[in-house]
Amino acid sequence: MNRITQCLNGKGTVSAVMKHRHGADAIPSRYLAFSGICRPVVFWNLTDRCNLSCTHCYSSSGPACGSGGELTTAEARAFIDDLAASKIPLVIFTGGEPLIRPDIWELAGYCKKQGIKTALSTNGTLLTDQVAGQIMSSGIEYAGISLDGATAATHDRFRDTPGAFDKAVAAFACCRKAGVRCGVRVTLTRENREELGALVDLARNIGAARFCLYWLVPCGRGSDAYERLQLSAPEVTRALSLLYRKAKEIPAEEMEFLTVDAPQDCIHLLQSMERDGSPDIQDARELLASLNGGCSAGERVANVDSRGNVYPCQFARSPAFLIGNIRDRPFSSLWNDDASHVLARFRKKPTEIRGKCRSCTYLPLCGGGCRVRAYARSGDFAGEDPFCYVGNSHNDRTV
Repeated sequence: MNRITQCLNGKGTVSAVMKHRHGADAIPSRYLAFSGICRPVVFWNLTDRCNLSCTHCYSSSGPACGSGGELTTAEARAFIDDLAASKIPLVIFTGGEPLIRPDIWELAGYCKKQGIKTALSTNGTLLTDQVAGQIMSSGIEYAGISLDGATAATHDRFRDTPGAFDKAVAAFACCRKAGVRCGVRVTLTRENREELGALVDLARNIGAARFCLYWLVPCGRGSDAYERLQLSAPEVTRALSLLYRKAKEIPAEEMEFLTVDAPQDCIHLLQSMERDGSPDIQDARELLASLNGGCSAGERVANVDSRGNVYPCQFARSPAFLIGNIRDRPFSSLWNDDASHVLARFRKKPTEIRGKCRSCTYLPLCGGGCRVRAYARSGDFAGEDPFCYVGNSHNDRTV
């Protein structure tokens, strides 16, 4: 995760992180990435059921998916007990569409009772005034709402559902009315890249506190469309430059910018700050260095799917990346198993990376990018990330 706004305000972020460094239980969610806490944020797919069927869905969710095999409420509560005992700082309810699961408010309330912060990732189409009120009362602190275009035509085509755009935009108004902090989640592809600037403006107008840009990863239904939709290196750098400009223009307290699924994004950020002579450049370097290699998968991030399978992150969900199942062993036992070959590979990845990344001067910073993309392209976990945009030599400092 590349936290553009926090790095652009490096001194303030460093000060806040240091303030909370020794009080992990009370640290605000937005500072967790830099806090030094080794316990992961858990992305929990409550269900594979969804009322939409999106082109780029990482979990192949949709209306045809059933509830068979999902963790029961009792199993889910036992899982929460284990997370609480392990002092997991944050659980993100996702799916499918998590609002479809009837017991979501019970589970959110139980997390709150057990001292676990929670957030929600939703397509927004089911988020009414009533639901926004339930989000607020259940203790969920943040709702990330997907918008994949600045226009209904683009968003509804991605979501394969007419009217999805209008409902998602309306969801922001519902959240504001209920006092729920919310933000935009967008996956940028060849089909919506020209709307990025307009989408940032729309996000600002509808009151989004965060603008989170995801890059496409070859998993789930997104694998089928990956080659057709993935951006080229010049398109990626143009998008990053636009976000950098917007992050400088828009006050940090109004909207935060970040990108996900490409640890190498921090290289563009640092180069841009260096070029501008930013007074926060040294603090930004310190913050990024604290991440110990960019990607959080298998260390600061974990994924548990609707059937209790545990993976290093929500995009590393192939059989090759399966860690185990919480029905067989508690999550805490699986996550702390030094004998797990999957976790070992993710946790020592910078020492194993091959190809162009091996000789790259940025390797300690980005950790070799995304291992899921590398594995999907070559079948080699230690291969280079094909999405990397940093020059053919991987040492090009010109952006």
